[in-house]
Amino acid sequence: MTTAKVSAPARPAARRRPFNWRRAAAWALVALAVAVSILPFYWILRTALSTNGSLAGNATNLLPADFNLGAFKRVFGLQSPEEAVAEGGSGAQIDFWSYLRNSVLFASITTTGAVFFSAMAAYAFARLRWRGRNLVFSLFLATMMVPPIFTALPNFLLIKNLGLLNTLAGLVLPYIFMTPFAIFFLRQFFLNMSREVEEAAMLDGAKHLRIFFQIILPNAAAPIATLALLTFIGQWNEYFWPLLVGQDESVRVLTVGLGVFKSQSPQGAPDWSGLMAATLVSALPVLILFAAFGKKIVNSIGFSGIK
Repeated sequence: MTTAKVSAPARPAARRRPFNWRRAAAWALVALAVAVSILPFYWILRTALSTNGSLAGNATNLLPADFNLGAFKRVFGLQSPEEAVAEGGSGAQIDFWSYLRNSVLFASITTTGAVFFSAMAAYAFARLRWRGRNLVFSLFLATMMVPPIFTALPNFLLIKNLGLLNTLAGLVLPYIFMTPFAIFFLRQFFLNMSREVEEAAMLDGAKHLRIFFQIILPNAAAPIATLALLTFIGQWNEYFWPLLVGQDESVRVLTVGLGVFKSQSPQGAPDWSGLMAATLVSALPVLILFAAFGKKIVNSIGFSGIK
């Protein structure tokens, strides 16, 4: 008995999609935006790897002019002023490690305090019922429209009268408690959290303080981490307030130290290579943090309900 072979039906030829000009234009715009965003960082790196004497004659060259690592040696204190001048530097010194320590302390302390107290305030606005709650919250939001320069002078006079100029306490006090944006950000997330677990905890005799620490904070770990990262980046880049209050060498942060380093030019011209090397090293911690947690920031903003 023979069996007939059944041939498989021929598949229709794949139809080629027409070229989508809109998608191509969108990708071209994205590539252009990425290039424009990356170019300043590349130019900083190119300048840092050049010598000051070669920069003027190779201003339009995309590659480092007379490739040299001397600028990074000056930043980390591995080069004497004489060697710096011989390589085209200004001979100015920067106490990089001391400034780095001060920046880490300033950003870490203010971030920890601001996130913690903002979380408590956001919980009060989202979960507790008290007279005037919406009015007070509206006033908090209204303060977001006040430029920070308007509060700089009153804060400075307060810190001066407390005798806290040129101290770490004077640097962190105006930022350590809470910020309107942080309260708004966390309140939006708390409003979207289910109340069933909290109501069950209340039936078991739990008070608001226990609910906040054992239920709210663990479930809000992602937005709190995002807020902490955003706050840390903002405090790391802060310049005006540390310049106003922390002029002493012992409390000077990196942003202020870079400005002082630029102005200290014994030979008249700034040490552009050293300045760009210090800027690049100073920005690396923030760039690494943002690259590692950038996706979490976008997701947490979406979950918080901010439009």
